[in-house]
Amino acid sequence: MTDTPLDLGPQARIVARLAEGVTDEQLADGTPCPDYAVHHLLGHLIGLAVAFRDAGRKDLGVTTDTRPDAAVPDIGPGWREDLPKALDELAEVWRDPAAWTGMTRAGGVDLPGEVAGAVVIDELVTHGWDLARATGQDYTPDPAALRATHDFLAAAAEEADRGDIFGPVVPVPSDAPLLDRTVGLSGRDPHWTRPV
Repeated sequence: MTDTPLDLGPQARIVARLAEGVTDEQLADGTPCPDYAVHHLLGHLIGLAVAFRDAGRKDLGVTTDTRPDAAVPDIGPGWREDLPKALDELAEVWRDPAAWTGMTRAGGVDLPGEVAGAVVIDELVTHGWDLARATGQDYTPDPAALRATHDFLAAAAEEADRGDIFGPVVPVPSDAPLLDRTVGLSGRDPHWTRPV
C-alpha cells in the first residue's frame, strides 16, 4: 500500500452524478447484473456505501455483518438524498489512513482494511459502469480508481477460486481500453447494452 491511500471522493461523486441522472421511468429497467433492476442496483450502492463506511470506521455490527446476497436490495422513497449522503460519508471515512489499516469486516467477512478499501473501490467503479450502461449515460471513472480496480481484479483473476462475487472473466483484447478490460475482469461483457 502507498503512504497516501486512494481518495474515494472523485469516484463516489461520479456515482452520485450517475444516480442523479436516473429517471423514475428507468428504475425498473434491467442492468448488467442479471438479478438486479436499476432500483436494486441503487439499493445495493446505498447498502455497500453504508457497510464500507462502517467497515472503515471499524464500527462493526449489522451493516458490516450482513452478506450482500442475504436479500435483494432495494431503495426507499428517500433514495435520491440517501445515496449521495452515504457516498460522501464513505469517501470521508476512507480519507483517514486508519481505515486502510488493521482488520475490519464487510459483508460478514473479516479482512484487512487495505483489502476492504480495494473492494469498495472495485464496487464503486464496476457498479458505476453498471448504472451508466443501464441508464444510457456516459461514464468516465476516476482514473486512479479505475487503475486500482483493474489491478485488484487482475490479481483476483489469477486465483483459482474467485469466490461468489465475480463471474467468469470475459475475454477482452489486450489493446482494448482499460475500462473495457476492467469490466471483462469483473465478469461482465463490455458490450452489454440495455434491452430495447
